[in-house]
Amino acid sequence: MERTIVANFETRRDAEIAVEHLVQAHAVPRTDIFIRARGESNSAGVRAAGADVESGHGQQKRGTPELGGEIEVSVDYHGSEPEVVRAALKEAGSRSIKAQ
Repeated sequence: MERTIVANFETRRDAEIAVEHLVQAHAVPRTDIFIRARGESNSAGVRAAGADVESGHGQQKRGTPELGGEIEVSVDYHGSEPEVVRAALKEAGSRSIKAQ
């Protein structure tokens, strides 16, 4: 039986790390994981991180990241161990996790 777990992250970077961890360490198919801004507005999260932060290397940074809300990661899982998915999302920095 398929179920969905939804987690919210402060940054797009944290959400992407969660996805890579699920895919690489837990063999969750990438096609079963979805990332989107939590609201209707475009957003890179609620705080700048990763590529949004100037590193001091490369080209001059232009503009600022769109910080309009949290990033939502939803995972459709078919296995009988949702705690593995929840633990991976929490470890990556999820602020909240719920099953649907």
